[in-house]
Amino acid sequence: MNAPPPRPPELHPRRRSFLQLAGVGSAALLAGVGAAGTAEAARTGERLRDDPFRLGIASGDPSDDGFVLWTRLAPEPLAADGHGGMGRASYDVEWEVAEDDRFRRVARHGRALATPELAHAVHPRARGLRPGREYFYRFRAGRWISPVGRVRTMPRRGTMPGSFTFASATCQAWYHGWFGAYRHLVADDPELVFFLGDYIYEYGITAANLWRQGVTLGEGHDREVVTLTDYRLRYALTKTDPDLQAAHAAAAFVITPDDHEVENNYADETSQYGITPEDFRRRRAVAYRALYENTPLPLESLPVGGPDARFHRRLEVGDLASVNVLDTRQYRVTGGGATILGDPQERWLHDGLRRSGARWNVLAQQVAVMHVTDDRVDQWDGFPAVRQRLLDTFAHPSVENPVVLTGDTHRATAGDLLADFGDPGAEVVGTELITSSIASDGDGAASDPYEEDWVQHPWVKFYDGRRGYTLCRLTPSELTADYRALEYVERDAEAPVSTVARFVTEAGRPGLERVS
Repeated sequence: MNAPPPRPPELHPRRRSFLQLAGVGSAALLAGVGAAGTAEAARTGERLRDDPFRLGIASGDPSDDGFVLWTRLAPEPLAADGHGGMGRASYDVEWEVAEDDRFRRVARHGRALATPELAHAVHPRARGLRPGREYFYRFRAGRWISPVGRVRTMPRRGTMPGSFTFASATCQAWYHGWFGAYRHLVADDPELVFFLGDYIYEYGITAANLWRQGVTLGEGHDREVVTLTDYRLRYALTKTDPDLQAAHAAAAFVITPDDHEVENNYADETSQYGITPEDFRRRRAVAYRALYENTPLPLESLPVGGPDARFHRRLEVGDLASVNVLDTRQYRVTGGGATILGDPQERWLHDGLRRSGARWNVLAQQVAVMHVTDDRVDQWDGFPAVRQRLLDTFAHPSVENPVVLTGDTHRATAGDLLADFGDPGAEVVGTELITSSIASDGDGAASDPYEEDWVQHPWVKFYDGRRGYTLCRLTPSELTADYRALEYVERDAEAPVSTVARFVTEAGRPGLERVS
């Protein structure tokens, strides 16, 4: 969003570290997801003298019969080597899924192996569960038992849920403020959270940008994140926030990255700072690996043998909604043949939209689709042909009720998507809900210098520059979106929250109506 800070003058002394591309063996992959026969060589876990669950627990990517579970063993989360105080041994981790929070009715259980190759993270996938049900889960490593998490399976296709509540969140620069927004999000009790990018930021943390009051940091956090160790340490710092941990424990997260998980405003293999493509591929590989290690992403999202990972995927909420999770960074090409999705992902998206059959068709993605200004080339404004093809698909009779969930801007914005942004009188074909940041850019204000760019357009219905999140409720007949804003984030995590705007979109009538 903002202009990046000056580039450090020299990266070469650290180049060798990230040139060692993060190779992960198949045995470590299978062990980490709990594949049968892979945990026999584990340590007993009795040697874990301190609580290894200090980075919390999480679930993600629910289907109608299960979900991904996640934890990472780290008794010393900020250990300088990035291994969380775990050393180089592997440890057996047991997991349980139950129908009650006291685990009297255990529905599924298993084991996974926490290996040093994946920073002692595990990603078992629970399967064979009932659709549309609430479950509870926990982990055990040696004598240590994790906190309890809660997660819901999705309704089965062929059924029409009466409602579905979800939140969208994005942009959590740890050093810019406390994550008090998550405290209120947990109280709002969404069934699912869509995280739309910038889970971490790569910038060095210095006196100039450390706005989170009342904290001190040891050595190693003041330099730009470049190596695998750096990325692991930055994730660990971010995940020590108790409100983020509570949010992960309260609901499943569906996560897609934007740019700061790697480097500001990168595009595919192109660094805006002039790093060679070869070196940047290697940096991107270790960045994606650290993202996988620290979040409840599915196994397909881990790069193996190169820099590429698969983040685009589809989530079905019965017949109520089909959610297309997009990747607008990894396939992005500027200049001639410009694309923000890449041809295969674009075909996958358009084919899926036309064949969906769901009442609502949702995109969970990173940067603004609606037209803002021609010089905002890091958004869909920089890819007008690709955007027009998407708008044409939204207008297709087979695509019901398109809705786009967006992050990136650190501002809350709501607007209509027009069939042709060159014609202000063109028909409305969809709705875009842009959520503000959890903490990035500090406290913010309801009005700021960026507002003029947005509100000059008749299709923009709302703008607010404070921190927060968006809470949505889908029913077969309407979508309700509450924009939730905090008074501050820099001082502490205790700021009150308020609903600063509420919008309704009726099924079959694209466009936003403000109701409060």
